[in-house]
Amino acid sequence: MAGARRSRGPRWWPGLLVVLHALTASAAPPPPSDYADVRAYIARTWDVLTRSLDTCEVLKDPKVPQRSVLFLPKDFPEPESVRRLRQKCPQVRVERLPEDVTGPGQVDIRALGTHGLLYLEHPYVVPGGRFNEMYGWDSYFIVRGLVRDGRRELAQGMVRNFFFELEHYGAVLNANRTYYLSRSQPPFLTSMVRAVHEGLDEAAGRAWLTEAYPSLVREHGLWMKQAHLAGTTGLSRYFDFGLGPVPEIEDDQARYYRDVVGYFLSHPEEGKPFLREAPQGSTPESAEAPVFITQVCQRDVSATLCTAQRSVTFTPDFYQGDRAMRESGFDISFRFGPFSARTHHFAAVDLNSLLYKAETDLEFIATRLGRAAEAREWKERARQRKALVDRYLWEAQRGLYFDYDTESGQRTTYEYATTFYPLWAGLASREQAKAVAGNLGLFEQPGGLAMSTRETSAQWDLPYGWAPIQLLAIEGLRRYGHDADADRLSRKFLDMVAENFRREHTLREKYDVVKRTTEVQVTKGYALNVAGFGWTNGVFLELWRKLEPAPSRAQ
Repeated sequence: MAGARRSRGPRWWPGLLVVLHALTASAAPPPPSDYADVRAYIARTWDVLTRSLDTCEVLKDPKVPQRSVLFLPKDFPEPESVRRLRQKCPQVRVERLPEDVTGPGQVDIRALGTHGLLYLEHPYVVPGGRFNEMYGWDSYFIVRGLVRDGRRELAQGMVRNFFFELEHYGAVLNANRTYYLSRSQPPFLTSMVRAVHEGLDEAAGRAWLTEAYPSLVREHGLWMKQAHLAGTTGLSRYFDFGLGPVPEIEDDQARYYRDVVGYFLSHPEEGKPFLREAPQGSTPESAEAPVFITQVCQRDVSATLCTAQRSVTFTPDFYQGDRAMRESGFDISFRFGPFSARTHHFAAVDLNSLLYKAETDLEFIATRLGRAAEAREWKERARQRKALVDRYLWEAQRGLYFDYDTESGQRTTYEYATTFYPLWAGLASREQAKAVAGNLGLFEQPGGLAMSTRETSAQWDLPYGWAPIQLLAIEGLRRYGHDADADRLSRKFLDMVAENFRREHTLREKYDVVKRTTEVQVTKGYALNVAGFGWTNGVFLELWRKLEPAPSRAQ
């Protein structure tokens, strides 16, 4: 696997860094234990980030600007909210999808003629910045925050929007834009349903589970279809049903894909599976397979001489992996090879942990609804998945979970923070959880958990940490009784977020957890650090809540 391991210096150096950080932290006055200023900001921000058809802003797409098209399902009656939107926003066009959609990839988005927003019935919270739509896995962490902040109706409406997506757009989509009709995102829907369910009285809770159950069964089934199965393992993989480059980055697509080409040409062994010479006469404007023209240059002490050109294209397998990586939500890291271009060739730890969690959730829901036979079936499916995860993804000698390469028939050696997912899902045994917790030092940094142990200049690798991983890892550790570790990591992340908030007056998409800063140096992939930010808001509230009874115990 590609990616240079971060230089660690002499053997005494990491220990010295830890001591220096501890001394610095203890010398500085601690922030207010209740983080009242951050919590007040989050409470205000929910409304700022809420979108509905009441305003024209819902249509804006910073990723593909200057489009004002709203798409309705093929035979769906035009709602009154859409008629009002036409009056408020004269520039808006309302179109219909050309067919009833029953699964991802069914609609040829190229035939639509334009990209646009997919209609949803209820208001929803967006992440912020360039992400001005309702996202699949972001929404779980947003829903958790909304419920925690007393905004249950808004949270429940968002989950109902996902039921609508399953019925009318064929999947829980990456997000509700037409260019996402070919893929989903990590399956958190059962967890969203249960987050809303907590705190409901018996009658309301039963009604909610009854409403949700058919959609949850359908969503689970999408991950069990052949395209989403990882070889012969019986486990699942990420897979996008589209072809070629992804449309949602068309404005900066040339730069991103050109950077990838440059990397592969400068690392020819790694690039072999993904680049090929373009057919003679091909042009850069080819829609199906963009052509990249590069110069062959030689340097000496006096000058650089460029004497030849090469025309190359990506292989179809690269685009499949590139798209699958985006369904995983981890775009980008080098976890599945350079630029994660082999994502679709792996049974992923995170995905299969989430599916195990979905199966145990469905057992719980079926039991509550009196569907005893179905509950037994879900319990057996979860048992079988656990056995397969133990067989393919658990590395006992290392005490970590690793993704499984279905082409090589081996586990990867890429240490990645998704190793904590089985703890969060309740999939790990006590012994496995203890072993994973014993490896916290691989990922723990002054600001919380880093995504990996390899510095690749991609945003989902070292030195970056993201709010969702903090919550899942910390809740997983708590589940198995590692409360001291959970408290310490919570305090690190909360303090880092609060310190940066007091300087910038906003929360961010990602953080450099090594330097405890929002100033990021991403050179492979997306360089922006978006303000807002939906899932950071939700995770902050949840981590703070767990520390609330004893805020000083991690000092």
